Amino acid sequence: MRTILTLFCLSFLTVALLAQGQVDFEGRPALRLSNGKLELTVFPEGGAMAELVFVGQKDRFSPIWNPSRLAREAGLAPPTSFSRGHFVCVDGFGPVSAEERAVGLPMHGEAQALPWNLDSYQQQSGTTSATFSVKLPLAQEILTRTYRVVQGENIVWVNSELENLLSFDRPVFWGEHATIGAPFLEPGKVAVDMPVQRAKTKAYQMEGVTTNRQLPSFVDFSWPMAPTRDGGRLDLRSAPLKPGSLEHSTSLLDTSRQLGFVTALNTERKLLIGWVFRREEFPWVQTWLSYPAENRMVRGLEFATQPFDLPRADVLKAGPLFDTPVFRMLPARSRIAASFLMFYTQVPEGFGKVDDVRLENGTLIIEDRTAARTIRLAASRSLVP
Repeated sequence: MRTILTLFCLSFLTVALLAQGQVDFEGRPALRLSNGKLELTVFPEGGAMAELVFVGQKDRFSPIWNPSRLAREAGLAPPTSFSRGHFVCVDGFGPVSAEERAVGLPMHGEAQALPWNLDSYQQQSGTTSATFSVKLPLAQEILTRTYRVVQGENIVWVNSELENLLSFDRPVFWGEHATIGAPFLEPGKVAVDMPVQRAKTKAYQMEGVTTNRQLPSFVDFSWPMAPTRDGGRLDLRSAPLKPGSLEHSTSLLDTSRQLGFVTALNTERKLLIGWVFRREEFPWVQTWLSYPAENRMVRGLEFATQPFDLPRADVLKAGPLFDTPVFRMLPARSRIAASFLMFYTQVPEGFGKVDDVRLENGTLIIEDRTAARTIRLAASRSLVP
């Protein structure tokens, strides 16, 4: 009898907690996590992080890409595809082959296209967490992902595991499609920083289409100044004053670092969003620029196992780039893990560039060395195993 009563109490508590976190976001069911400073909205469909705002912010101004909001504010029809915010691309990052398409494999892998199971939602000891899982029937993998926010922090912690259900080792293609958009992304007012070692533009022939993009095909360059086809230079760090471009490049992060990072700073609003991750898990950051108009600007800050979003066969055929692997191995009947954090904060007057981001002794340290400005954010967890 006591066991039955305990199970009943636990079930009642779970339902009560879920009722606190469930919301409707852009006409779809979502789960909201809050820690007194930040509110994170997550879609159970595909597990996308769809909105990140400060608690009490009336206009719910979020730096994360919201295609529904962009369409609404631009006076356009709502998007027909369910694209959104920061979503995970696994197993597969980019288009699929004709054979894969024929059996139903979607672009960017199955995980972002399937409903996820909510395994737990907890609020305890100052931490709110939600754990989801999804089985990928075509890839024969299981992805488990936990989102955590800790009381008083400006950080979202994300931990994932990918399980191989097959009896052989296999290459895995995994991208974190972190994406910012208007109205946060404004012409001439947003700067992106990351510790780049080498960079390269995407090869047009890899996409199988011709294009009138500004950047030449498959050339090395020194970040952030990429060469243009007309002999000029394009500053990939800045959001251009004149939208109308569509570009794609990749950056190999500094191989001497244990943790990589990529940040986006709105210098006028003094708002900074960033991601920190284990460089050995995600050595590449893909820069995807989609700037059709001022109020529809979107930028991908996509940290990944591979340098470009391509069909897996093309990634394997191309092989390593800059002597760096382009996939992770997932052993037979085993699991691999990946962790990252996302932070969102206001910056002090004069802060204009991110030179370094690091975790030290329970603190996330963000430095602008030129302006001699340092931001210190409480960080209760670690990304280092």
